[in-house]
Amino acid sequence: MKKKNSFLQQIQKETLLLPGVFNGASALLAEEAGFKGVYISGAGISNALAGLPDKSLLPLEIVILQAKLITRVISIPAIADADTGFGNIHKTVSLFEKSGVSGIQIEDQRFPKRCGHLPGKELVTAQTMAKKISSAVKARKSPDFLIIARTDAKGVTGLSDAIERARVYIDSGADIIFPEALETPQEFERFAREVKVPLMANMTEFGKTPYLTVDQFQSLGYSIVIFPMTAFRVMMEAGKKAYDVLKKTGTQKTILKKMQTRKELYKLLKYDQY
Repeated sequence: MKKKNSFLQQIQKETLLLPGVFNGASALLAEEAGFKGVYISGAGISNALAGLPDKSLLPLEIVILQAKLITRVISIPAIADADTGFGNIHKTVSLFEKSGVSGIQIEDQRFPKRCGHLPGKELVTAQTMAKKISSAVKARKSPDFLIIARTDAKGVTGLSDAIERARVYIDSGADIIFPEALETPQEFERFAREVKVPLMANMTEFGKTPYLTVDQFQSLGYSIVIFPMTAFRVMMEAGKKAYDVLKKTGTQKTILKKMQTRKELYKLLKYDQY
């Protein structure tokens, strides 16, 4: 409960930057860097763990296992991506809460979902999502467990509908609203002006949202900014280059300085404590 309480206290004081993590090692790196919380990315888990796209292809049990592996090695709070809820929302909330995360994000896309920054998304009705949120709120054991409602309406039915949906979701008990794929600072400002609860923004790369800083998001009225795939994309590019060097030269000598050393890795993993 300590992690959850600290998370709630933090978003009341400042806008939090939550880097995306996808396994225990990436979570340890984020904690070592000094972040006050992390975001367990559904896309990151699908891509990194299974080599699959973020299209609702992994079962709930796999995602829960990753959440457990992450929360057991860090002391900072984590928010987890629960996609569209994995069917039985009561079961989903119960398992995520037991996993040690501080809250979950659920969205109003139809199953199977698509990346929020791609075309072709379909939405459930606002009433269907409202029932899901209400069930999630009833399922949690602690009121500190955050229920974050994401709406993808901006890219489907427009910003006005996204705002109206957000109000319905708030009335259903959502603690935080996450408007996905807004395209201008003006849209972010309007949404914050018309939706009077803590808000979360997604600062992903190569999407519809312009590159804004955390300070800019704070000035626009947002409590949390997630960077779900930033580190993963950097790691993938670095890994690709390492494999290219090995294939071409047959040795790793030229890239040793680009590596985390054995000593650094063991320190990160707290090797001597096991």
